[in-house]
Amino acid sequence: MTTTEPTSRVQVFGAPGDRFDEILTPAALDFIGNLARTFADRYRDVLTERRRRALHLSSGSPLDFSLATSALRADPHWRVAPPGPGLADRRVEITGPPERRMTVDALNSGAQVWLADFEDATSPTWDNIIGGQLNLLDAIERRIDFTTPDGTEYRLGDQLATIVVRPRGWHLTEEHLLVDDRPVPASLVDFGLYFFHCAQRQIDAGSGPYFYLPKLENACDARLWNDVFVLAQELLGIPRGTIRATVLIETVTAAFEMEEILYELREHSAGLNAGRWDYLFSLIKTFAHRPDFSLPDRTKVTMTSPFLRAYTELLVHTCHKRGAHAIGGMAAHAPGNDAQADGAALATVRLDKEREAEDGFDGTWVAHPGLVPLCREIFDGVLGGRPHQIDRTRDDVEVSADQLLAVRRTAGPPTEAGVRANIAVALRYFDAWLRGTGAVALDGLMEDAAAAEIARAQIWQWLRHGAVERETVIRLLDEEIAALGAAYPWAQVDNVREIFERVALARELPAFFTHDTYHRHLVIRTEVPA
Repeated sequence: MTTTEPTSRVQVFGAPGDRFDEILTPAALDFIGNLARTFADRYRDVLTERRRRALHLSSGSPLDFSLATSALRADPHWRVAPPGPGLADRRVEITGPPERRMTVDALNSGAQVWLADFEDATSPTWDNIIGGQLNLLDAIERRIDFTTPDGTEYRLGDQLATIVVRPRGWHLTEEHLLVDDRPVPASLVDFGLYFFHCAQRQIDAGSGPYFYLPKLENACDARLWNDVFVLAQELLGIPRGTIRATVLIETVTAAFEMEEILYELREHSAGLNAGRWDYLFSLIKTFAHRPDFSLPDRTKVTMTSPFLRAYTELLVHTCHKRGAHAIGGMAAHAPGNDAQADGAALATVRLDKEREAEDGFDGTWVAHPGLVPLCREIFDGVLGGRPHQIDRTRDDVEVSADQLLAVRRTAGPPTEAGVRANIAVALRYFDAWLRGTGAVALDGLMEDAAAAEIARAQIWQWLRHGAVERETVIRLLDEEIAALGAAYPWAQVDNVREIFERVALARELPAFFTHDTYHRHLVIRTEVPA
């Protein structure tokens, strides 16, 4: 373990790795340090405001559209920036961690966009974070070709997806980098390293520095990101407005501020995405104190649920009203060797994507290259030769606060099978995450951290409101821990159980399993030499 101390007072505590010095250059660390120091106070204010609002909502304060910004929503004149090069047509976007194999597979997949995900699909080990930056740099330089020991070749083709990077959310820090003795916000690390090394390269290649912004809770979060973009472009001499960013509407509070978020980012905005799995998690977490927000088994909460229909229709209407792309939710099916199961799953995917295309979405997400042809066929059928359908403004849509919060219309008691499934998914995901894998194939689905978050939050909510007995949960936990250990002898069953008990069975519901678990299990640090 070594540490370095560049002139910017950025301290690097991560272990050195092959070629890491190409990413962690003194100039790049100076750039990160500048961003971190400039926005340190604003960053802490964002986290404080999040805690304050969460307390207000948990104490019974209503959630509604803001009267203070009603004039902004009523103003018909403002629009977001036009799409950046390579972002006009986004009919299929594939997501996945920036691992070397995934990088090649995603870029060659036939999708228009690859979301290189440092957030929910990446376990934030130091090797994964810096190695992912190296893979992106190598991809842009077209030097990522490689051959596996078994002789499988991975080569970039001629038609590649446009790269869009998703940094980690504001709630996380990178404990392997300190500025002025404080951990750097993980968002600034992931954004800053990619922007420093790849922004100009992407511009020179006819594309641009593009991002997906996760876990935003309000327009203030968006304003902070916009100011980060402005300073970053100024520091590197890149014209203001070059960056494009798509915001995932994956918190229930952000759903009430979609227009405000677009407005704050309007010179850099590339639209909104329906991050529906994290949206469910946010809804459970925000209203965990209310029994009328208790959801049934996760498999029974579909996109036809009234409150989710209201959310997606409002998203399309809001985006198209302001000239922005509306991107649909994830199709997580991972095609396998069971033709019958695949056929049923693909039929469900088809219905979901047909609904999105007909509702006005301009594109959609997939988690597996095998879904690209199906989703492209569906959106081709609606879009034809057009790159999008932003001109379809959905003026027929009117969504109230009550409709966005009408969860009781999808209510129902959990089944024991549903409780067991949630426990099994959470345990298996926690084990993979501890071993450095953030995107995991579970029961025919490519799952990321959002699946584990929903699973453990539902267990907590059901226990809180007496929908399931604690003895039942403990019995199923014992059985699923035993099954995990039997199937995977290398599984860290003691750590996995401890994580589950801490994030699903505690008196209070932790905001994110990733935050505390990262500090307990993934951070390796030493003291700086005197």
